[in-house]
Amino acid sequence: MPVSRHISFAGKHVLILGGAKGIGQALAMELARHGARLSSADIDLASAQATADAICKTGGEAQGLLVDVLSAGSIAAVVSAAERGFGPVDVLINNVGAIINGYPEDMPLAEWYRIDELNARAVMRGVTAILPAMLARGSGHIVNTASFAGAYPYAATRIPYAASKAAVISLSQNLALYCEPRGVRVSCLVPGPVRTGIAASMRNWSPDAPIRGPGSQLRMLSPEEAAERFVAGMAEGRILIASDDALWDILRDWAADPDAFIRARIEAFARGEAGLPSL
Repeated sequence: MPVSRHISFAGKHVLILGGAKGIGQALAMELARHGARLSSADIDLASAQATADAICKTGGEAQGLLVDVLSAGSIAAVVSAAERGFGPVDVLINNVGAIINGYPEDMPLAEWYRIDELNARAVMRGVTAILPAMLARGSGHIVNTASFAGAYPYAATRIPYAASKAAVISLSQNLALYCEPRGVRVSCLVPGPVRTGIAASMRNWSPDAPIRGPGSQLRMLSPEEAAERFVAGMAEGRILIASDDALWDILRDWAADPDAFIRARIEAFARGEAGLPSL
């Protein structure tokens, strides 16, 4: 049976892979505010537990768990651990990611693989760990975090990152085609500029490589602002959920003439216009 277009999170068990910091932590807090029970899982167990503790202090229910999304076995184990605490997972959020900067010729192939493993294949591992049970029940919600960088071209010095996030968008859209008629909802969160800590861990393979942004017309959001928009979109049953609706205007410009869109970006970068968002 096709899924309902609206959902309440009250009493739902949400497992977030990458739920300790940034957008993941903000999603955990926002979903708890809507009555969800949270399993916050992360490679940083102390921070995952701190997120869970913060939710419990506000009267919510949460647990912090350890997960390594590079390991299918670890993901299977954390699903089992989460379900021992709060029962079957109603919502899985695949939110782990990593970013690098530099010219593509300077990046070792191993770095391309590392970013793909964390950003795209980790999502595949999460999906395959939870999908059979959700399909068997005929209910559930899979949520994958992508990026504006995967939606249109601007990240010329972060190509492995952009490519991996484009894969997440495509995976999510096609998964929705398959799953929604069988009762399982699918959403793809598409963050634009958000103040998270991901840049602090960014490797720069070319010291002179500029940071190129998605557009100066965009504003940098807090993780809490982004999470509020994402959770609202999830509740509304949306498949692609942008942190800023300006994404749809940008994509309309791209769709009208993709070649012209790309060449305009080339010319803007040549003029020194980096496309960085406002603070």
